[in-house]
Order: sequence, then C-alpha cells, then structure tokens
Amino acid sequence: MKKLNRNMLYCTALILIAFQWGCNKVTNLEPLDTLADAAYFKTPNDFKTWANQYYSYLHNFGNSFADNAHYDGRADVFNGGGTYGAGINTVPATDNNWTNNYANIRNCNYLLEKAAGYSDQAGIAQFVAEAKFFRAYCYFELLQLFGGVPLVTKTLDLNSPELYGPKADRDAIADQIISDLEAAIPNLPASILANSPDYGRVSRTAAQAFLGRVALYEGTWLKFRNLSPTRYKALLDKSAAASNAVITSNQFALFGTAASNALGGNSTILGDSAQKYLFILENPKSNPAGVNKVANHEYVLAYRYDDVSKVININVSRQGWQIGPQHKFVNAFLCQDGLPIEKSPLFQGFQQYGSEFTNRDNRLKYTIRVMNSYYWYGNSNGRITWLNDAPDINNSFSGKVTQIAGYTNQKWIAERSVPDTKESYDYPVIRYAEVLLNYAEAVYESNEAISDADLDKSLNVVRLRVNKNMPKLSNGFVSANGLDFRTEIRRERFIELYYENFRFDDIKRWHSAATDLVTNVGGTAYGNAAAFVSPWPIGIKYKGTQAELGPNALSPKPTNGLDANGNLILDNTGRQFTEKNYLYPIPSSQLVLNPKLVQNPGW
Repeated sequence: MKKLNRNMLYCTALILIAFQWGCNKVTNLEPLDTLADAAYFKTPNDFKTWANQYYSYLHNFGNSFADNAHYDGRADVFNGGGTYGAGINTVPATDNNWTNNYANIRNCNYLLEKAAGYSDQAGIAQFVAEAKFFRAYCYFELLQLFGGVPLVTKTLDLNSPELYGPKADRDAIADQIISDLEAAIPNLPASILANSPDYGRVSRTAAQAFLGRVALYEGTWLKFRNLSPTRYKALLDKSAAASNAVITSNQFALFGTAASNALGGNSTILGDSAQKYLFILENPKSNPAGVNKVANHEYVLAYRYDDVSKVININVSRQGWQIGPQHKFVNAFLCQDGLPIEKSPLFQGFQQYGSEFTNRDNRLKYTIRVMNSYYWYGNSNGRITWLNDAPDINNSFSGKVTQIAGYTNQKWIAERSVPDTKESYDYPVIRYAEVLLNYAEAVYESNEAISDADLDKSLNVVRLRVNKNMPKLSNGFVSANGLDFRTEIRRERFIELYYENFRFDDIKRWHSAATDLVTNVGGTAYGNAAAFVSPWPIGIKYKGTQAELGPNALSPKPTNGLDANGNLILDNTGRQFTEKNYLYPIPSSQLVLNPKLVQNPGW
C-alpha cells in the first residue's frame, strides 16, 4: 500500500509542479517554464515578474461571483443554501480549494527561497513581502475551509518527509498567517498612487486590513466556541489595532462621501445612489454623473478590470438579476428612525407591493428592486440619455413581481448597454466599509462594550453614508430602544457586505448555524426570536396581501406552503447542518496519499 501511495503522490506532485509553471502562462508574465533556473532571479525585476502571478490568486469575478466555497448562496441570503447550507454535502474525492492553494503556496515558498541567497535584499524587499502576504492569503483560505492543515513553508521534492506528515493544528496555521502578514507589512509600500504602474499591487494598508480580517475571524471562531479566552481576546485586540491603522492612515474613504471627494474625484454628486453605482463603476459612462474609477477610494485592494484588455468575461449583470434574496435579508434593513421593522412605527407593513420599502434604510432600494413600483435597468435595457426621461424609461424594465421570492437583486447589474460578459467593474477584495465594520466588531467582542466615539469612527460612517438623517447607533440609543449591540453590529455586516461572500464565513465563525441555517428564527421579524420558528428560506408575505388578493396578484397562484406568518416557503428541505459542517471535509484522495492526514471530525 505504501508503494501505491508513493506512486500516487509522485503523480500528484508532478501535477502541482506542472500547475506551478503553467500558471505563468495566464498572467502575462514571461514564459518562465522556458528559462533555466540558473538564468533567473538575477535582478529585482525577475522577482517582481515572478510575484506578478500571485495576483491571480485574489478573489475576483471569475472565481467568486458564482457558487464557491465562500458563496453567499450557501448561507441564508439567497438560493436556499444548497447542499452546503443544508449540511448534506459529502466528502469529495478531490477539491481544487485544497490543490490550488497548495500549488500557490509552493510558488510563494519558491520566491522566498530564491530571495534568501540574493545579494540585494533591499531591492527585492517588496516582492518578498508580497510572497509572504500571498502565502498568508492562501493559508487563510485553507484555514477558513478546512481548519488545521499541513503547514509547508518550503518547497518540497518527491522525497520530502513533509509530504507524509500530519496536519498542523488550527492555532499553528493562524499563527503562521499572522506572522507572515506582520513580517510583510513594514516592507510593503505605504501607499501606491493611482497613476503609478504598480497601482493595484498590495500596499501596507492592504496587508493591515487583511490582518484585521484574519484576526477577527479567528478571534470570534474561538470566542463563540468558548475556547482560549486569553488567545481570542489577544486576536480581537490585534484585529482592532490593524483595522485602526488603516482608518488612521487617511488613505481611504467611503465612495459618495465628502471624505472621498477630498481624496480626489466628486462622488458626492451621485447622492444616495452612490451606494448602487460603486459596484458598477466603470471608466465608460456607468452612472448619470459620469463618475469613473478615479473617484473610488473605497477599494483597499481590488482585482482590476478594464473595458479594453481585461473585461470580466462572465455574465455578471444577467446572473445578478436572477438572484432572489430571501425575506430574512430584506427584513434586516432598519427603518429611517434607526429601529428594526418590529419596533418602528414607520414600518408600513407588507400589504401592498413595495409598502415594506417605505421609510427604510436607503441601502435597501439600491440593493434590491422595489417591487412593482418603478423602472430599472440592466445591460440589455440600459439607459439612453441618463436623464430619467422618456427615452430612458421606455428602454427600462418595469418592477412587476414575477416570482414567488418577490425580491430581485440590483447589486452588480450594469445600467449601461453593454454586451454580455463585457462589464469592467473592479472586484473589491478588501473594501474600506469592511475595515470599518471589522473594527467595530473587534472592539465590541473584545470588551463586550464599545464607546460612542469608536462607533462614530467606524460603523456609523457606513450606516450614514446614504442615511444622512438616520440616528446614529450609540449606547444611549441601544439602551433607550431595548436593542442588542451584537445584533446591530451583525446586522450592518449582513446588509452592507451582501453578495460579497462574507455571510457563510460569518455564520461559521459566529457558530450560529443552528439559528441562521437550520431554522428561520423570528420569521418576519428579523432578530425577534420570540416571534416564531419557521422553515427557510421564505419569500414574500403572501397571505392577505396584494400578492394574493390585489391587482397584479401572482399568477399562476403559487402552490408553496405558508409559514406561520403567511410567507411563502421556498424550500422545505430538511436541514442537517451540524458541528461537522462548520469545516469542509478533506478530499478523500489526500487521505489516501497521506495516511497521517486525519479527516476533519464527523466526516
């Protein structure tokens, strides 16, 4: 058996080596596979050229917009969670999330080994730092998905004993990620100007922001499993400090704010609609004011596209409008008085199409189409004049409800006429709004409290971007209205980071699948556990509303069951998400190759 294992391992290793060299062909680098090793890594530019391939590892529209290991559709946002959200996935034979990340880690280790003997250390310091950043990036992928995994910090050959070694525990992987990031930060450029040929490379603030994300993830993972209080508090404090370093750098601002204008470009001209146009920002005219990418100071690290040589090449707009968010997501948006719908006298109920959108957080109408009440645009029915006049309206879609989910996505959908797959928005790998929310959560979870000053520099900046008259979240407001800080902090992440692949990972680190994925606690009233428990996902409220009785009622009449509050049940699949489902299973082929690689618990 061991001989068989070794032969299989040889094949796998050869595949990884071939992948390593093949990667270079798709990143516009020199064909490194035609160069003898001795002829390469002679100049700092050689190290830079090798490091260029690392940028293909970043999340982007090609690997993150549709179903993937972090996909919002696997959570409680849309699509019902699928087999992963239901906890009925099985052990795969292979998994590219495992294979590709280890191939990428090998490429990072390779540069680091070549750098160790290079004479001009100062000349290559940035690219060594990039290798460490991307090694951390790939290990964080593995940590989120699989927990403890084999820790490899050097290139291996076919006789390396590490190929047969056990996996490192979760703490060791997290410590390696943090060590790499902290080593990288001082040697990365403090900032990179937008007119620089290196614009888009990893900066010091990008690495600090990523450190804030990593430490928050791991700190809350431990906290909500009642593990290592000293360690989780130290991680949360590290997260807050890293995020705060990004905030105090004053290099970034939310699109559509005066602070963003001060950094260049006029995004406030878009008013509240900046919340929508941020995500479809292109250099061709993509919004009524003609604001382009130079005005975007919100993307801390982005996978960059353009309209000439690097279009997205997937159906972003068409796929985006086919997404139907769940009732739970829509109900999470506050009313304009800062209160949830179950507490606010401003809430207009569900009786008429669109009534539930009245007096709500303005992000709702820029994220989800308002039902049956206005016109909207897509890449095949784009604006003509950008003036909301008759030519625009005549080329628009109406808002008529045609599906039982009742809600249709607007985020990522172009408003200009552009052929399928030819959009050119940038993909936000790290967005400043996330940094602000990471800071607020890390401070709160570390101390079980947060000051009004900390809220005003973080969460309230996000909330008030397009809600200028909404009350701030404050200690006094929470106390006066019987709110819960943790619920409100998590609400902001749910709303602001929608369709950016955070929700499934958030549920995992919070250890909250029992309420977020197995049952719909509170039904119509988001966060009100006393209301009732129903199956999920659920669509619009049907019983006794316009959807059932009024003009433009759903036709044909849906045959779905109803929950206790008269909402349409979209999926009644039995959900089994249990403790084992918080981690993905290690692919079975890896267990055959290395018997010391123990499967994750429960699988």
